Amino acid sequence: MSEIRLAIVGVGNCASALVQGLDYYKNGDKSGLIQHEVGGYSVGDIKVVVAFAVDERKVGKPLGTALKAAPNCTPWFTRDLSGEGVTVLMGNILDGVAAHMAEYDEDVSFRPSTQEAVDVVKALRDSKANVLISYLPVGSEKAAKFYATCCLEAGVAMVNCMPVFIASDKEWADKFRAKKLPIVGDDIKSQLGATIVHRTLAQLFAERGITVKRSYQLNTGGNTDFLNMLSQERLKSKRISKTEAVASALPADQTSKLHIGPSDYVPWLQDNKCCFLRIEGEGFAGQPIELELRLSVMDSPNSAGCAMDAIRYCAAALDRGISGPLEAPSAFFMKRPPVQMTLEAAHLGMDEVIAKPVLSPVKS
Repeated sequence: MSEIRLAIVGVGNCASALVQGLDYYKNGDKSGLIQHEVGGYSVGDIKVVVAFAVDERKVGKPLGTALKAAPNCTPWFTRDLSGEGVTVLMGNILDGVAAHMAEYDEDVSFRPSTQEAVDVVKALRDSKANVLISYLPVGSEKAAKFYATCCLEAGVAMVNCMPVFIASDKEWADKFRAKKLPIVGDDIKSQLGATIVHRTLAQLFAERGITVKRSYQLNTGGNTDFLNMLSQERLKSKRISKTEAVASALPADQTSKLHIGPSDYVPWLQDNKCCFLRIEGEGFAGQPIELELRLSVMDSPNSAGCAMDAIRYCAAALDRGISGPLEAPSAFFMKRPPVQMTLEAAHLGMDEVIAKPVLSPVKS
């Protein structure tokens, strides 16, 4: 392939940060990226060819215009893209919009369109998309599986950025292998966010012989992600995903008193996410050790670098005939991968993906 032809599901804050980043980095700037090149692909090789949304303020608009529409609130850090890009298509709502969203002002919440959904499989085929990235809201179980099925039918690789377990589910993993399609998932990490910091500190405690007795990670934010997660029912898989990511860095007998998860919606924070982290441990001779940390990040841009790399690993795997869940990239970029790994092991595994020979011609 001469380029990565990307389909985007969900035109919210994360999609905004990703698309802005594609424009920002297209001329070769390297600062702030995890990797400049992956499998022969630079950021400039990613082209958005189709996008799906369900909000009436976004459907039917050019992508660059839709990305600035409410309730998006992530910072704008590149040139004005208004009027540019593909026309956003009406996707399938299913369980993608939580009922409580209707109780909030339209500037911060979703307003579903009444348009009829397009044929997603046909749209993927017509656009010649080869990788799809899913930015559906937390708790969209039916919608996530619908788009995964569309990928299988259209022959498109998938990056699952949400905590519905697809790459980490054996049945779904086997479906992607059978179709000879790679998938990276589940639940995107931030480049330097609450989960990776908490996991790294927990691992440091364990490696230095400190017994972790109790720990919490409390997060606040003001974007639609945090508003959506006020529904405890939709939050179940997110808590599982975040807790497992940290627990996997600790001995099994030290994981019973972990409390991790989104905690509250603070509207004026907008896309600013604040993490409050505490670890209580016992060191030499049972003496107490306590650590407290506050981390503040812009939530959506903080995940875009991981998404860019995950997209390129999917494309590189397609070129090399690698199918099913990509274990090492998933472990590095996702909170709930099929296999949890240390960063060192994930790095080695990612190098092995790229080291395999290309089966189909890539750009010269």
